[in-house]
Amino acid sequence: MTSSSGNPGNGKTPAARPDSGLSFVPVGWLIFAMAWSVYGLASAWWLVGNSGLPDKIFYFILGGLAANVVTVLWGLYLLGLAFGRSARFPRHFTIWQIAIIIWLLARQAYVLAVPDFVFSARGLAITGAEIAIGLLCIYLLRRGSGAETVYAKPETEAPPVFVSIVAALLGIILGAVIGAVAGFLAGSVISDVTNMSCFEGACGYFAAFIGLAGLVVGAIGGGIVAVWLAHRRRRKPVA
Repeated sequence: MTSSSGNPGNGKTPAARPDSGLSFVPVGWLIFAMAWSVYGLASAWWLVGNSGLPDKIFYFILGGLAANVVTVLWGLYLLGLAFGRSARFPRHFTIWQIAIIIWLLARQAYVLAVPDFVFSARGLAITGAEIAIGLLCIYLLRRGSGAETVYAKPETEAPPVFVSIVAALLGIILGAVIGAVAGFLAGSVISDVTNMSCFEGACGYFAAFIGLAGLVVGAIGGGIVAVWLAHRRRRKPVA
Protein backbone atom coordinates (compact mmCIF):
# COMPACT_ATOMS: atom_id res chain seq x y z
CA MET A 1 0.00 0.00 0.00
CA THR A 2 1.32 3.44 -0.90
CA SER A 3 0.46 6.83 0.60
CA SER A 4 -1.29 9.49 -1.45
CA SER A 5 1.82 11.69 -1.32
CA GLY A 6 4.21 9.06 -2.61
CA ASN A 7 5.24 8.08 -6.11
CA PRO A 8 3.84 4.68 -7.04
CA GLY A 9 6.48 2.18 -7.98
CA ASN A 10 9.44 3.57 -6.01
CA GLY A 11 7.99 3.91 -2.53
CA LYS A 12 9.63 7.33 -2.06
CA THR A 13 7.91 10.45 -0.81
CA PRO A 14 8.84 13.59 -2.75
CA ALA A 15 10.31 16.49 -0.82
CA ALA A 16 7.83 19.12 0.22
CA ARG A 17 7.87 22.30 -1.84
CA PRO A 18 5.90 25.48 -1.14
CA ASP A 19 3.05 25.58 -3.67
CA SER A 20 2.37 29.31 -3.29
CA GLY A 21 5.93 30.48 -3.98
CA LEU A 22 6.00 32.56 -0.80
CA SER A 23 9.55 31.36 -0.11
CA PHE A 24 10.66 33.80 -2.82
CA VAL A 25 9.18 36.79 -0.98
CA PRO A 26 12.36 37.26 1.13
CA VAL A 27 14.40 37.73 -2.06
CA GLY A 28 12.09 40.50 -3.21
CA TRP A 29 12.23 42.09 0.23
CA LEU A 30 16.03 41.85 0.18
CA ILE A 31 16.22 43.68 -3.15
CA PHE A 32 13.83 46.35 -1.87
CA ALA A 33 15.85 46.81 1.33
CA MET A 34 19.04 47.25 -0.71
CA ALA A 35 17.36 49.80 -2.99
CA TRP A 36 16.02 51.65 0.07
CA SER A 37 19.54 51.72 1.52
CA VAL A 38 20.96 53.13 -1.71
CA TYR A 39 18.29 55.82 -1.63
CA GLY A 40 19.29 56.60 1.96
CA LEU A 41 22.93 56.91 0.95
CA ALA A 42 22.13 59.21 -1.95
CA SER A 43 19.76 61.43 0.04
CA ALA A 44 21.79 61.78 3.27
CA TRP A 45 25.43 61.62 2.17
CA TRP A 46 25.68 65.40 1.68
CA LEU A 47 24.75 65.95 5.33
CA VAL A 48 28.08 64.47 6.45
CA GLY A 49 29.88 67.66 5.43
CA ASN A 50 27.37 69.92 7.18
CA SER A 51 29.28 71.38 10.12
CA GLY A 52 26.17 73.02 11.57
CA LEU A 53 24.56 69.76 12.71
CA PRO A 54 24.51 68.88 16.42
CA ASP A 55 26.85 66.05 17.34
CA LYS A 56 24.02 63.69 18.29
CA ILE A 57 22.35 64.12 14.91
CA PHE A 58 25.65 63.99 13.01
CA TYR A 59 26.67 60.65 14.55
CA PHE A 60 23.16 59.32 14.01
CA ILE A 61 23.38 60.13 10.30
CA LEU A 62 26.89 58.71 10.08
CA GLY A 63 25.74 55.48 11.73
CA GLY A 64 22.81 55.27 9.32
CA LEU A 65 25.13 55.64 6.33
CA ALA A 66 27.40 52.89 7.66
CA ALA A 67 24.38 50.64 8.22
CA ASN A 68 23.20 51.28 4.64
CA VAL A 69 26.60 50.35 3.23
CA VAL A 70 26.65 47.11 5.25
CA THR A 71 23.08 46.34 4.15
CA VAL A 72 23.99 46.69 0.47
CA LEU A 73 27.22 44.66 0.65
CA TRP A 74 25.72 41.94 2.84
CA GLY A 75 22.64 41.91 0.64
CA LEU A 76 24.73 41.31 -2.47
CA TYR A 77 26.21 38.23 -0.86
CA LEU A 78 22.74 36.98 0.08
CA LEU A 79 21.51 37.56 -3.46
CA GLY A 80 24.40 35.46 -4.69
CA LEU A 81 23.27 32.63 -2.42
CA ALA A 82 19.66 33.02 -3.57
CA PHE A 83 20.47 33.16 -7.28
CA GLY A 84 22.79 30.17 -6.86
CA ARG A 85 20.06 28.29 -5.00
CA SER A 86 22.35 27.68 -2.08
CA ALA A 87 21.00 25.76 0.90
CA ARG A 88 22.73 28.35 3.10
CA PHE A 89 20.45 31.17 1.99
CA PRO A 90 17.60 30.68 4.52
CA ARG A 91 19.95 30.62 7.51
CA HIS A 92 22.13 33.51 6.31
CA PHE A 93 19.08 35.58 5.38
CA THR A 94 17.62 35.00 8.85
CA ILE A 95 20.86 36.23 10.46
CA TRP A 96 20.84 39.30 8.20
CA GLN A 97 17.20 40.05 8.94
CA ILE A 98 17.67 39.71 12.71
CA ALA A 99 20.60 42.14 12.50
CA ILE A 100 18.44 44.59 10.52
CA ILE A 101 15.61 44.35 13.06
CA ILE A 102 18.02 44.98 15.94
CA TRP A 103 19.36 48.05 14.11
CA LEU A 104 15.85 49.35 13.44
CA LEU A 105 14.88 48.97 17.10
CA ALA A 106 18.09 50.64 18.28
CA ARG A 107 17.64 53.49 15.78
CA GLN A 108 14.04 54.07 16.82
CA ALA A 109 14.95 53.99 20.51
CA TYR A 110 17.69 56.56 19.87
CA VAL A 111 15.29 58.85 18.01
CA LEU A 112 12.73 58.66 20.82
CA ALA A 113 15.35 59.18 23.56
CA VAL A 114 17.26 62.12 22.07
CA PRO A 115 15.37 65.43 22.43
CA ASP A 116 16.98 66.86 19.25
CA PHE A 117 14.63 64.69 17.18
CA VAL A 118 10.93 65.42 16.67
CA PHE A 119 8.53 62.51 17.07
CA SER A 120 7.15 61.33 13.74
CA ALA A 121 4.20 58.94 13.57
CA ARG A 122 5.04 58.30 9.91
CA GLY A 123 8.61 57.30 10.76
CA LEU A 124 7.40 55.02 13.55
CA ALA A 125 4.88 53.39 11.20
CA ILE A 126 7.55 52.79 8.53
CA THR A 127 9.88 51.22 11.09
CA GLY A 128 7.05 49.02 12.35
CA ALA A 129 6.22 47.92 8.81
CA GLU A 130 9.87 47.07 8.09
CA ILE A 131 10.07 44.95 11.25
CA ALA A 132 6.77 43.20 10.48
CA ILE A 133 7.84 42.32 6.94
CA GLY A 134 11.21 41.12 8.23
CA LEU A 135 9.54 38.83 10.77
CA LEU A 136 7.26 37.50 8.03
CA CYS A 137 10.29 36.69 5.85
CA ILE A 138 11.96 34.88 8.76
CA TYR A 139 8.78 32.87 9.24
CA LEU A 140 8.64 31.96 5.54
CA LEU A 141 12.22 30.65 5.64
CA ARG A 142 11.87 28.83 8.96
CA ARG A 143 13.20 25.29 9.24
CA GLY A 144 10.65 22.77 8.05
CA SER A 145 8.81 25.28 5.83
CA GLY A 146 10.08 23.61 2.68
CA ALA A 147 12.22 26.58 1.65
CA GLU A 148 15.33 24.42 1.88
CA THR A 149 14.09 22.44 -1.11
CA VAL A 150 13.84 25.63 -3.17
CA TYR A 151 17.17 27.18 -2.19
CA ALA A 152 19.22 24.03 -2.49
CA LYS A 153 21.24 22.11 -4.99
CA PRO A 154 22.56 19.14 -3.03
CA GLU A 155 24.91 18.16 -5.84
CA THR A 156 26.80 21.44 -5.80
CA GLU A 157 28.68 23.62 -3.38
CA ALA A 158 28.70 27.43 -3.49
CA PRO A 159 32.01 29.33 -3.80
CA PRO A 160 33.66 30.74 -0.66
CA VAL A 161 32.38 33.93 0.94
CA PHE A 162 35.61 35.74 0.01
CA VAL A 163 34.94 35.08 -3.68
CA SER A 164 31.46 36.57 -3.38
CA ILE A 165 32.77 39.67 -1.57
CA VAL A 166 35.52 40.29 -4.14
CA ALA A 167 33.07 39.74 -7.00
CA ALA A 168 30.59 42.15 -5.39
CA LEU A 169 33.20 44.88 -4.91
CA LEU A 170 34.50 44.54 -8.46
CA GLY A 171 30.96 44.52 -9.83
CA ILE A 172 30.02 47.60 -7.81
CA ILE A 173 33.08 49.55 -8.98
CA LEU A 174 32.75 48.54 -12.62
CA GLY A 175 28.99 49.01 -12.64
CA ALA A 176 29.30 52.44 -10.99
CA VAL A 177 31.82 53.63 -13.58
CA ILE A 178 29.78 52.35 -16.52
CA GLY A 179 26.54 53.68 -15.05
CA ALA A 180 28.00 57.12 -14.30
CA VAL A 181 29.49 57.51 -17.79
CA ALA A 182 26.34 56.23 -19.51
CA GLY A 183 24.14 58.41 -17.34
CA PHE A 184 26.20 61.54 -17.95
CA LEU A 185 26.21 60.93 -21.72
CA ALA A 186 22.46 60.28 -21.68
CA GLY A 187 21.88 63.48 -19.70
CA SER A 188 23.99 65.48 -22.14
CA VAL A 189 22.09 64.06 -25.13
CA ILE A 190 18.72 64.74 -23.50
CA SER A 191 19.69 68.33 -22.69
CA ASP A 192 20.82 68.87 -26.29
CA VAL A 193 17.74 67.27 -27.87
CA THR A 194 15.34 69.19 -25.65
CA ASN A 195 17.29 72.47 -26.09
CA MET A 196 17.60 72.77 -22.34
CA SER A 197 18.83 76.13 -21.13
CA CYS A 198 22.42 76.24 -19.90
CA PHE A 199 21.83 79.42 -17.92
CA GLU A 200 23.90 79.21 -14.72
CA GLY A 201 24.92 75.68 -15.70
CA ALA A 202 21.41 74.18 -15.68
CA CYS A 203 22.14 71.70 -18.46
CA GLY A 204 25.39 70.65 -16.80
CA TYR A 205 23.65 70.09 -13.47
CA PHE A 206 21.02 68.00 -15.23
CA ALA A 207 23.66 65.83 -16.91
CA ALA A 208 25.48 65.43 -13.59
CA PHE A 209 22.24 64.41 -11.86
CA ILE A 210 21.51 61.76 -14.50
CA GLY A 211 25.11 60.60 -14.18
CA LEU A 212 24.70 60.24 -10.39
CA ALA A 213 21.50 58.25 -10.89
CA GLY A 214 23.32 56.03 -13.38
CA LEU A 215 26.14 55.54 -10.88
CA VAL A 216 23.73 54.31 -8.21
CA VAL A 217 21.83 52.02 -10.57
CA GLY A 218 25.04 50.73 -12.15
CA ALA A 219 26.64 50.00 -8.78
CA ILE A 220 23.66 47.96 -7.57
CA GLY A 221 23.18 46.20 -10.89
CA GLY A 222 26.90 45.50 -11.31
CA GLY A 223 27.17 44.04 -7.82
CA ILE A 224 24.14 41.79 -8.30
CA VAL A 225 25.31 40.53 -11.70
CA ALA A 226 28.86 39.94 -10.48
CA VAL A 227 27.76 37.89 -7.48
CA TRP A 228 25.28 35.96 -9.59
CA LEU A 229 27.97 35.11 -12.15
CA ALA A 230 30.39 34.09 -9.40
CA HIS A 231 27.87 31.68 -7.91
CA ARG A 232 26.79 30.39 -11.29
CA ARG A 233 30.21 29.75 -12.81
CA ARG A 234 32.20 28.75 -9.75
CA ARG A 235 29.79 26.26 -8.21
CA LYS A 236 31.49 22.91 -8.06
CA PRO A 237 30.28 19.37 -7.38
CA VAL A 238 30.49 18.15 -3.83
CA ALA A 239 33.06 15.39 -3.55
